[in-house]
Amino acid sequence: MLIPQRQSRLIELLSQRGMSDLETLAQALNVSLSTVRRDIEQLEKTGQVTRTHGGAIWHDLRDEQSRPYAIDQRLDYLLDAKKLIARAASRLVKPGETILIDGGTTTYHLARELVGQSLQIVTNSLPIADLFVNDEHVELILTGGLLYPRYAVLLGPVAEKTIAAIHASTLFLSVAGISEGAMFNQNLLLVESERRMIEQTQRVVLLIDSTKFGQIALARLGTLEEIDVVVTDAGINDDAKVQIDRAGCQLIIA
Repeated sequence: MLIPQRQSRLIELLSQRGMSDLETLAQALNVSLSTVRRDIEQLEKTGQVTRTHGGAIWHDLRDEQSRPYAIDQRLDYLLDAKKLIARAASRLVKPGETILIDGGTTTYHLARELVGQSLQIVTNSLPIADLFVNDEHVELILTGGLLYPRYAVLLGPVAEKTIAAIHASTLFLSVAGISEGAMFNQNLLLVESERRMIEQTQRVVLLIDSTKFGQIALARLGTLEEIDVVVTDAGINDDAKVQIDRAGCQLIIA
């Protein structure tokens, strides 16, 4: 593959994923780590990517005037369904509880439902954390880590170390898709953080709109057997209900 072709493919991969580690990019392009590193250095000079420790972040030059995070652009998508899911999930939260909230649009709407309640909240999401900055009832813990600007979440070894040091009663989780009982998300680093989250909580509540059933994304997170409660909307089909039932999850239809 010629250098321009390789760099064009690299740009395509990063634009789809938002960010990635060097090893994943090298495998996708079938080249060495040093080759990917040199390509990223070249692309950084053009302003198309930003280098990170061990990876790169996509920077869309066409989007300079957009809102700061892509999550903002998705908050209104399926808004009614997400609000219903969030309201139903909020009823699972008890006063004084320690909960872990994963980044995502539906989990963001859940967090809005919880403003003013007496809680300990751990999150990797900057938009979610921002809701509680001035909330005197909430003890807020941010995981820290590498900022993934596409979704405004904190990822990587620092985030995973923080998550491994805490224990929460309930995790409210978001995923990009579920297919044949398996859960998927868009980013490998995101999945690693979510794996740690699942390990550190007693109960896992999955918030997912019905359009995500039957969808597959880049990285496999795990299976529905690891989920205790699935909260979704009335658009869920019979096949998805069967998958949830086989996994032994409680199903709440908002």
